[in-house]
Amino acid sequence: MIKSRSVGASSPLNGKQDWDSRRKRKIAEITQTLNEGSVDVAALRRMAISEGGLLTDEIRCQVWPRLLNVPLHILEQEPETVERENNKDYNQVLLDVQRSLRRFPPGMPDEQREGLQEELIDIILRVLKRNPQLHYYQGYHDIVVTFLLVLGERLATALVEKLSTHHLRDFMDPTMDNTKHILNYLMPIIEKVNPDVHDFMQQAEVGTIFALSWLITWFGHVLSDFRHVVRLYDFFLACHPLMPIYFAAVIVLYREEEVLDCECDMAMVHHLLSQIPQDLPYELLISRAGDLFVQFPPSELAREASTHESTAASTFNDFDLASTQRRPDSILRRRRRQKLDALESSGPGTMVAVAQPSATRRFVRLAVMGLTVALGAAAFAVVNTALEWAPKLDLFP
Repeated sequence: MIKSRSVGASSPLNGKQDWDSRRKRKIAEITQTLNEGSVDVAALRRMAISEGGLLTDEIRCQVWPRLLNVPLHILEQEPETVERENNKDYNQVLLDVQRSLRRFPPGMPDEQREGLQEELIDIILRVLKRNPQLHYYQGYHDIVVTFLLVLGERLATALVEKLSTHHLRDFMDPTMDNTKHILNYLMPIIEKVNPDVHDFMQQAEVGTIFALSWLITWFGHVLSDFRHVVRLYDFFLACHPLMPIYFAAVIVLYREEEVLDCECDMAMVHHLLSQIPQDLPYELLISRAGDLFVQFPPSELAREASTHESTAASTFNDFDLASTQRRPDSILRRRRRQKLDALESSGPGTMVAVAQPSATRRFVRLAVMGLTVALGAAAFAVVNTALEWAPKLDLFP
């Protein structure tokens, strides 16, 4: 995967002034869209995906509910009191929340942080009580705390509940079957783009467990800068529920050189990939993830990933049809067409094709690896194997 390089001789000062100007224009455009009688959710999705995302928490308080199609009357409801005694999830939630100190802004007074932690516990228990079909998982609190810090307790409760019954639904089953299914999309995406990286990872038998904490916390647990976390949340909320696995794939692809230079050993490759860099080019990777989703939509990868559809993917249709606005998928396709048109107009030699393995190479690779089954079954077996030794790994330090 090609990494971006700086081009041109523009000074940092000019670059900052240019970004400040674009930022002001974008804020004005979002504000105008929100003030229209019939709010154009498709326009809000485009702005959540495009450079910089939604820019401020004040804007997110207004836009995130619309991206999730949460009705106004639900947003206005005051959260009910939570009964903690005899709650089956309380002890585990309490332990996880107590370990979440680094998710709060540095320098926040202890009293304020402790108050937010109490609200965090209440939100989680409230959503679980309202939805007994949902099961708490370690890492859920990393997502909830992001909404709490941005929105406050009342709005966070409403949005987390909607998110939990749609985008996060697979992670909240009593078993990890659907979570493993989503992880199974990772290797087919990587193979489509870079067969060399895919083959190396298969040979190392690293599986996909390194991406588990990325996926189930929407990267909230592994990124130290809160600005990057909310930028990704803008993107994920505006897109298909499976977009986080595409973003996980582009992170691996972006680190191609590091991966291929690593010793081809399960533990070594797992350690490398699980240590996510903090200085990633997020805007580039967001754009690339959107492109890959359009090029290789989940429907085309489903056979390789598994034979059954994930709950998140199936409920997405229901979730999306509830809105009168254009589908997020169409927003991504439109943006990709615009970028391709721009590349074509800039002259020959600028287009970069996605690497596709030839039929001969694929046959040789399968023969060498001794596989006599479809890739999807092999990938599923790798994930199952990885999960067997997952308890030995410190997934949530």
